[in-house]
Amino acid sequence: MSLTESSYLVGTACFTAGALLSHVLWRWKDRSIRAAWAIKEQTILDTARREAETIAREAKVQANEEAIKLRQQTESAFTDRRARIIDAEKRMVERESLINRQLENLVEQEQSLRVQQQECRKRSDCLDQEKIEVAELVRLRREALHAASKLNEAEARTLLLKEVELEALQDASALTRRILDEAKSRAEEKARRIISVAIQRYAGEHTFETTSATLALPDEELKGRIIGREGRNIRAFEAATGVTVLIDDTPNAVVLSGFDPVRREIARESMQRLILDGRIHPTRIEEVVSKVAQEMEETIVQAGEASLIKTGLPPMHPEVVKLLGRLKFRHRTGRSRPRWSSAPQPRSIVPRRR
Repeated sequence: MSLTESSYLVGTACFTAGALLSHVLWRWKDRSIRAAWAIKEQTILDTARREAETIAREAKVQANEEAIKLRQQTESAFTDRRARIIDAEKRMVERESLINRQLENLVEQEQSLRVQQQECRKRSDCLDQEKIEVAELVRLRREALHAASKLNEAEARTLLLKEVELEALQDASALTRRILDEAKSRAEEKARRIISVAIQRYAGEHTFETTSATLALPDEELKGRIIGREGRNIRAFEAATGVTVLIDDTPNAVVLSGFDPVRREIARESMQRLILDGRIHPTRIEEVVSKVAQEMEETIVQAGEASLIKTGLPPMHPEVVKLLGRLKFRHRTGRSRPRWSSAPQPRSIVPRRR
C-alpha cells in the first residue's frame, strides 16, 4: 500500500471520527441546553406560583380586614339605631302611662260626679215630698183658721188671695230655682262632653306643643356630633339638663322635650350655644349648661323683682321672688313663651316659638 493511500485512509478515519465526535458533542450540548431551559422554565413557574400564592394570600387578608371593618361599622350603626329605638319606645311608654293616669283621673271624676248627681236626685225627691206635705199642712191650717176666725166672705176672700199670692210666689221661686238647677246641670254635662271631645282630639298635640322646643340645624351632620361616639354627648346633655333630646328622621331639626319650662329653656339655649361654638363634648356640655343655668337664675330673680316693682309690692323673701320670676316661663295660651332679659345673647339660629 502506497503512502498516498495510507494518508487518504488516515484522513478519512480522522474525518469520520471528528464528525462522530462533533455529532456527539452537538447532541450533548443540545441536551444540556434543553435541560437548562427546562430548569429555567420550572424556576419561572415556581416563582410565578409563589407570587400568585402571595398575591392571593394578601388579597384574602385584605378582604378579611375590609369585611371585619364593614361588619364593625354595620354593628355600630345597628347598635346606635337600636339605642335610639329603645329610647323612643321608653318615651312612648312614659307618655302612654301619663295618658293612662290622666284617663284614670277623668274616670274617677266622672264617677264622683255621678254619685253627686244621684245624691242630688235623692234630695230633690225628698224636697218634692216635703213640699207636698207642707202644702197639705198649709191647706189644713187655712181651713182651721177659716173655721176659727169666722170671717165674712170678703175678708176671707182677701185673706185667701193673700195666701194664694204668697204660695204662688213661693211656687214661682221654687220653679225658677229648679229651672236654674236643671240648666246648670245640663250646662255642666255639655261642658264635660265638650271637654272630653277636646281632650280626645287635641291632648296629644297640646302636650307636645307645650312640652317641647324644636331647634333648626344648619347642617345634617350636626346630628352625629350631637349624639357623639356611642351616644355619650346626648347622654351627657340629658343628664346635665334633665330634658329629653329627640333626634328623628326630620331633616335639620332636633326636638327638646320636657315638662319643666325653665329646664327646657336652659336646654334650648345651651344647645344653641353648643351648635354656634362647634365644640360638642361632655366637658364642654357641662360648662355651657352650668353657665346658662346661672344666667337663668339671675334672669328669674330680675323678673321677680321687676314684678314686685310693677305691682307696687314691698320687698319679699328671695324664694318668693324666685317663684314670681319663674312665672315668666309659664305656659300661656297653650304655648311656652320664655324670654331672656340678662346678658347679651348670641344671634339665634332658631326662630322662637310664638
